[in-house]
Amino acid sequence: MKERLEAIRERALAQINETDSLDKLNDIRVAFLGKKGELTEVLKGMKEVAPEDRPKVGQIVNETRQAIEEVLDKAKTELAAKKRELQLKSEVIDVTLPSKRDELGHKHPNTLALEEIQKIFIGMGYEVVDGPEVEYDYYNFEALNIPANHPAKDEQDTFYINDKIVLRTQTSPVQARVMEKGKLPIRMISPGRVYRADEVDATHSPCFHQVEGLYVDKNVSFTDLKQVLLTFAREMFGADTKIRLRPSYFPFTEPSAEMDISCNICGGKGCNFCKHTGWVEILGCGMVDPAVLEANGIDSSVYTGYAFGMGIERITMLKYQVKDLRMFSENDTRFLEEFKSAN
Repeated sequence: MKERLEAIRERALAQINETDSLDKLNDIRVAFLGKKGELTEVLKGMKEVAPEDRPKVGQIVNETRQAIEEVLDKAKTELAAKKRELQLKSEVIDVTLPSKRDELGHKHPNTLALEEIQKIFIGMGYEVVDGPEVEYDYYNFEALNIPANHPAKDEQDTFYINDKIVLRTQTSPVQARVMEKGKLPIRMISPGRVYRADEVDATHSPCFHQVEGLYVDKNVSFTDLKQVLLTFAREMFGADTKIRLRPSYFPFTEPSAEMDISCNICGGKGCNFCKHTGWVEILGCGMVDPAVLEANGIDSSVYTGYAFGMGIERITMLKYQVKDLRMFSENDTRFLEEFKSAN
C-alpha cells in the first residue's frame, strides 16, 4: 500500500511540473484528489487493510494528499502570475501618449440668434418676460381679439389639451397676461416655444420658437414702431440693411404690416435666396388694436401701443443662410460644428 501511495505521489508531482496551463492543472487535481480520483480509490480500499495497519495507512494517504495539494497550489500561483504578466504585456498602455480630450458642447444656432435678439431689445429698454407654453384658450385667442369662429382655432391648426387649454400657438398670450396686470408703461419681449399642427418640411415644424414684442404707453405711434424695427434690423443683419413695410392683417393689430429686409446675401440686387426680389420677409407688426387694449383693462383713449412678432428659426436661417428648417432639430454634428466659432 505504501509503495502504491508513493507511486501516486510521484506521478502526480511529475504531471504538475510538466503542465503549462491552469486548465490542465485542474484536470490533475480532479484525477488525483477528486471524488473518483486515485487517492479516493485508495481510501475506499481501506476495508481490505488489516485493522492494526489502518491508522498508519490513513496517515500516509493524508501526507500524500497534503504534498500533492501544496505543489498544486504553488503551481497554480505561478501559472496565474505568468498569465497575468502575458495579459499585461498584450494590453500595455503607453502612459506618455496625450490623453483623448472630451468634446465640449456649444450653443445651438437658435440660441445664438435668440441671445443676440434679446441683447438688441434689452439695449433699447425692453424687458424679457416668460410665460406658460400650456395656455388657456382665452389668453391665446380671445384676449388677442381672435373670435371663436376664427380659422386659427381649428383643430387642424392648434393642439388642444381640452376645450379650454391649448399648447400656445404664439407667445402673444404673455403680452395679454402682462397687460391685464395694468402696470404701465409696458415695454417687453416674450421669447419661447410655440406649437402648431403643421407638417414637417423645409420651412414648417409643429414646434418652433418665436419672439414677440409689445410697447404700450401714451402717444405711441407707428413711426416709433418703424424706428425700433429699423434699429433691430441693422443691429441684427448689418448697418446697410434696409426695411420696407407692406400692409397686412392680424386680428390683434390695426393697422398691420409685414416687414421685409433687403436680402443680406445679395445686398438687395436679387438672388435665388430672395427669389430675385431683393427683399426677404422677417416679421409681422402693427399698432395694438384698441379692442385688445380694452379687453385687457387698458383705456385705449389714453394709451396706444405697437406689437411685433418674429420666428427665431426664420431669423437664424437668414442670418446664417440655412436653407432647411429641419437641420435645426436633426442633431447632425457636422451642421452644428459650423457654429462652434460663433460661440
